[in-house]
Amino acid sequence: MIQDIHPHRFDNQYKPAAVMTEHDYVFHFRGNTLLLKNDGEKLDIPRKSDLPKLTIGTSSVFLFTLNQTACFLVWEDPNVEGPLFSYQSMDVFRIIKEQEIAWICLAGFHVYTWYSRNNFCGTCGNKTQHKLDERAMECLHCHAIYYPTIAPAAIVAILSGEHILLVRGRNSTKGRYSLVSGFVEVGETLEETVAREVKEETGLDVRSIHYYANQPWPLSGSMMVGFIAEADMNQPIVLDRQELSDAAWFHRNDLPDHSLPLSIAGEMIERFEKGELK
Repeated sequence: MIQDIHPHRFDNQYKPAAVMTEHDYVFHFRGNTLLLKNDGEKLDIPRKSDLPKLTIGTSSVFLFTLNQTACFLVWEDPNVEGPLFSYQSMDVFRIIKEQEIAWICLAGFHVYTWYSRNNFCGTCGNKTQHKLDERAMECLHCHAIYYPTIAPAAIVAILSGEHILLVRGRNSTKGRYSLVSGFVEVGETLEETVAREVKEETGLDVRSIHYYANQPWPLSGSMMVGFIAEADMNQPIVLDRQELSDAAWFHRNDLPDHSLPLSIAGEMIERFEKGELK
């Protein structure tokens, strides 16, 4: 999965006193796009040394480190020029060769999105500011504190012997098939989320729900918790047309175009194809 970048080391310990140096990575977003450098061979995150219009006075926020190199978020437009630089959609992580770079692009987007949505206090409406001792935003007026938001979600590989149920979302990337998934509702266990989402989206009843693995998924600010379940493939499939355009059973030797193994969905599907998912 995309966060598995060993031997590279991602460290998200917050360092509020860190000061940006010439060698550090610089993240600048425009909406759902990120400024990247293309040297003709690979896409990379620019360093401060690549952006001469950034000054000591440029407002920046420490994000995390990769291999002990600090990563900073800057809000001001770096006004970079030249063919080496461009803003890329966040889907670019799928084609970046260095997986550790692809991963921090996503992780940076998660933090950027959270900061963007918490500039003002949700309780009293006053401006928030960075808390000095931890990654949080605080309101000096009513003393509310806001931490990065992570939404739990369940995703499930539904098996029936040599077959797996795959679904295609109405807005899925390139029409790829994937697994049933959904966010946890108030008061639910993860297993209850699995059973409810499968029933709502496909009309199927599942059994023998058991844990597989988990994966942070910054694009949606979620923690995807993977499960495996069984179902009788003779049950009629009743699609939720608002969520899905298709759902069908596929034999392990005849799978359609599906999610890549960078995601937990893709990993589970590929392991099923190899006969390793039970």
